[in-house]
Amino acid sequence: MSLIPRGSLLDLDNLFEQMMSPSRPREGGEGFFSPRIDVRETEQGYQISAEIPGVKREDINITLEDGVLTLEAEVHREEKEEKEGRVIRSERRYGKYMRSFNLGGDVSEKDIDATFKDGVLTLTAPKREATAPPSRRIEIH
Repeated sequence: MSLIPRGSLLDLDNLFEQMMSPSRPREGGEGFFSPRIDVRETEQGYQISAEIPGVKREDINITLEDGVLTLEAEVHREEKEEKEGRVIRSERRYGKYMRSFNLGGDVSEKDIDATFKDGVLTLTAPKREATAPPSRRIEIH
């Protein structure tokens, strides 16, 4: 498996799109942000950790389609500070996090697990058991 994040320099589809549309924002479009990630490989599988601060668990969506795992989360946050009826400070944060990964063939897709704690989403993708291809003796006639 090559857990190359879509959107990395090694993602040739995105690189081609970037060359054809250089004015397009690098991180996937207007209002989109790529969360910072760590990918670890062990003998048992892969672990992906994504930093998505300020997001609630119910605003995270993880999908798997045609071998591509996609993490999406939306942020809608507004802070307002008032003194004596006047707005002294007002900050808003709206946007959408998005990151995709090509899983490849050695991951057990049905056993992928996700946890979310302290603004960090952790996905565990176990590797499939390696099976030897069946062999048989060919008789010579």
